[in-house]
Parts: sequence; structure tokens; C-alpha cells
Amino acid sequence: MKYDVIIVGAGPGGIFSAYELIKREPSLKIAVFESGNPLEKRRCPIDGDKVKTCINCKTCAIMSGFGGAGAFSDGKYNITNDFGGTLFEHIGKQQAIDLMKYVDEINLKHGGEGTKLYSTAGTKFKKLCIQNKLKLLNASVRHLGTDINYVVLENIYNELKDKIEFHFNTPVENMEILENGYRIFCKEGSFDCEKCIVSVGRSGSKWMESVCKNLNIPTKSNRVDIGVRVELPAVIFSHLTDELYESKIVYRTEKFEDNVRTFCMNPHGIVVNENTNGIVTANGHSYEDPEKQTENTNFALLVAKHFSEPFKDSNGYGESIARLSNMLGGGVIVQRFGDLVRGRRSTEKRVQEGLVTPTLSATPGDLSLVLPKRILDGIIEMIYALDKIAPGTANDDTLLYGVEVKFYNMEVDIDENLESKYKGLYIIGDGSGVTHSLSHASASGVYVARHITG
Repeated sequence: MKYDVIIVGAGPGGIFSAYELIKREPSLKIAVFESGNPLEKRRCPIDGDKVKTCINCKTCAIMSGFGGAGAFSDGKYNITNDFGGTLFEHIGKQQAIDLMKYVDEINLKHGGEGTKLYSTAGTKFKKLCIQNKLKLLNASVRHLGTDINYVVLENIYNELKDKIEFHFNTPVENMEILENGYRIFCKEGSFDCEKCIVSVGRSGSKWMESVCKNLNIPTKSNRVDIGVRVELPAVIFSHLTDELYESKIVYRTEKFEDNVRTFCMNPHGIVVNENTNGIVTANGHSYEDPEKQTENTNFALLVAKHFSEPFKDSNGYGESIARLSNMLGGGVIVQRFGDLVRGRRSTEKRVQEGLVTPTLSATPGDLSLVLPKRILDGIIEMIYALDKIAPGTANDDTLLYGVEVKFYNMEVDIDENLESKYKGLYIIGDGSGVTHSLSHASASGVYVARHITG
């Protein structure tokens, strides 16, 4: 089979590439290959009753399938260059912001209308943070919620399905360079195209590394973020979340001068399992529908680790820590903050007697046996710092789920068109190592589609 464009991966980058391509040139013959399921068949078997922990499905319904790892996230689109990736370094700051706003418009047209756009501009919390050695990053945040995010994806898919060929449960095993294009290989056979867009997301990091190695595409080592997911009563952070929804706060530790940051804040949300290449870590979701909301708020506290020569496997380092957590807890470990600072493991009894009801069934344990001292010290420092702007954060009953790891792909060598050294081979989204967010990944898809269609 011969196509004009093949897109590998149906996450945000792949979806918005397809959307913009077909909008600008309806005659294009486009195929999308995705290792996971269509949206309606993406179901995680963990129900908290019969299935309580990860059973290592063939493809993780949370991480793979139409919509990518962002499909069941809480649908936060951060319109900013301050975090979420370095797309602006390739395409320019203003163009990056304009494309993120364009993506926001498309989401609103496909079911996101009526959702709220939050902003940190002019907020009093900037001053409060600075007074307590914290930095609040600038952003406008569109919060769709996990439920509305699903509706938006469903509507976009329904618009695309008759114009584009989707191949689900069809992982691409390899690809090669042809004289006038590219060939991809799946179990079903091989498929050729003139132009290829690779958008495999975080879960495709190992595959991306092997492809770059086989095709001699230069890469450079990236970072890994390691930490915990914090869960506490929603009222503790309500003064922040009511006005800002998502507050990205950075703290520089006194002891090691490491940066610790809040990430993926979910007011009235739930903590969930996430399976990346067989490793179970923690994450969080939240819903727009009041009936699905909880009395808790959760967010990640992450410490970024950048490694120098000769060590190059930053993801391997993160994986080994996550595997240790899985070994000790059979999955994710949960610990009360009070138990952690007292140097004792949490027990089921202590967690049950606490004031915070956990939203994830995790194994009570001791995170000090899992996380390196430097990272754990930074997290404890950050919790005490946050306690000054949100009193109650450092309460004994605050729950810490570990570990949370954000794996970043090796940063692939791409030019200002997001094109590799092979003309017509584009590498976008989180799989490129350049973007780390829904908004940046989606914007990169639109940008490449416009470059292809002139």
C-alpha cells in the first residue's frame, strides 16, 4: 500500500497532524498506525473491586490508543512557553503560542465549549510564592476534565474516521528509508509513503531510540523526573485551585539546590495507576462533572535529574527506581507524610485511621526504601515550603504515592521544521523529546501538517 503521508501514533501530535492535513488538502491519502485500541475500546480493567492492581495488559489502555496517554488525563492544555517543552526553540515563541491557541479553538469547537480558561496573569499568588522562596510559573490553562476531554477526542475521531485510514492494534515494528519516501513494517505487512510523521509519545520512547539508532539519527540524552504524587483534602489548596486550577510552582532546595516542582494538579481528582513498558507508576486525573469529583486534590512533586557523561540512560535510572517500588509494593506504594518524616513505614491501619481517604488502592509502605535520599530530602523540603502558602500540606495524614516518574525521550536531532536529517521524516510530540505536554504536542502536529501542505 502506498500513501501520501503515514502517521505513526494516534496521540495528540498524530491526531492534530491528521486533522490539519486533511483540512488543508482533502485529497491526501493518509494512514495512521496506532499500537493501542480505538477510543471506545480503551478500558483499564482495574475496578478497585475484582481487579485492584495492574495486570500488565498487552497494551496499556491508559497509555496507548486513540488520544495517546493524554486521553484519560484531566485534559489540561497549558498555553505557555514556560513549561511543557521547548517547541519554541525550533519554531519561535510567538508561533508556538499561536498554534497552542489554534489547538484550543479546535477543542472548543469539538465539545470543549463552556470549559474554563484559567490564567496566572496578575494573580496575588505570585507575590505570596516569592515571599516563601517559591516561584509560580506563567500560564493560561484550559481545563477540559477527563470526561470532556474524552468527548472532544470522540468528536474529532468521528470527523476524521471516513477521511483517513486508521490501523488500531497495529504497532509499527520498524521503518526504512526508500529512494522517494519511507516504508514501515507491521505484522500485517509493509506500507510505503512519501512523507512520514512519527508521533509515538512517552510510551514509545524505547521504540524511538531503536529507530534513531537504526537510521543513524543523532540524539542527545535527556532528563528524567522522579518523585511522588501527593493527595490531600481539596480545601487545603482550594484558594489556589479555585483561581488558577493548575499552579506550576518551583522550589529550589536549600540542601542540594535542586529544583522541585508541582506538576499535573487535579482538584477534586483521583490518583491512578499508569503502566509504561511494564512498570507501574502513579498519576492523577480529575473530572469536570461534579458527580465524579472527590473531596481530595492530588498533584505530583517531581525532582528533575540531568546526568552528565559518561552516563546516558536517564530513563533506565528512573525505571530502576520504579521497579524497586513495584518489587516492594507489588505496584504503587502509599505512605503518610507523618510516617515518612518519623522514619517508619505506613500500615493499612494508619492509612485507614488518617483524615485523607485514598482514591487509589496502593500498598502501604516506606518510600525511603525506594527513593534516593537526595530526591526524598527535596520532596520533604518542598512539602514544608508549600505548607507556608497552603497550610495543611505538611499534615501527618497527607498521602504520598510512589513513585511517579516522567520519562522523557532522548531528544532527537530535528530542524526548524521538526524534520530529521531525512527530508520528509518528521518527529514530533513527546516522542521527539522536544514536547512534554498535550498543548505542545498538538501544536507540533499542526505545525508539521502546515509545512507539508505548504
